[in-house]
Amino acid sequence: MQREQLAAWFAAVQQIQNPVIAACLQFLLLSGARLNEVLALRWEDVNTQWKGISIRDKVEGTREIPATPYMLYLLATLPRRNEWVFSSPTSESGHLTEPNNPHTRACKTASLEGLTLHGLRRSFASLTEWLEIPSGVVAQIQGHKPSATAEKHYKVRPLELLRVHHERIESWILEQAGVTFEPQAEQGKLRVVAG
Repeated sequence: MQREQLAAWFAAVQQIQNPVIAACLQFLLLSGARLNEVLALRWEDVNTQWKGISIRDKVEGTREIPATPYMLYLLATLPRRNEWVFSSPTSESGHLTEPNNPHTRACKTASLEGLTLHGLRRSFASLTEWLEIPSGVVAQIQGHKPSATAEKHYKVRPLELLRVHHERIESWILEQAGVTFEPQAEQGKLRVVAG
């Protein structure tokens, strides 16, 4: 997805009737995570105190990524029906399976046919180029193996350092998409969900 396509994509995704699917798709783009990693998220993986999300990944086993303001807002809007963040009352597993059809329909509405769920992961990586984010930071957030010796053996980025870059990425994507969001207004806001 290109920078100029973000507004159309977000507008179409936010119109999806199922709020869990809409949140999941936005989370996919904003986290750069693999689909199976996002679908496997449990509420216990979300640490709101330290603003981190533990992701089970195929490379290291688990990795911690920042829980950015808009991602936390999306998660706060979701029902807590069971242990799964992206739950589904109709799925055998209790969580969403592949939300391909709603995404395909949203992409058609946005005139972005051909954008796959994995394409959202690729888009995250490509869009970070606009901000000149260090490639090692992007790789660490996405769960890619370090590609250089210095990355493998010398650079250990704590969650707080990743957060500086990840929040910048999120803010820029939302700005390009025309999504208005006031992080300070959402903090401390409680929401009751009937399950």
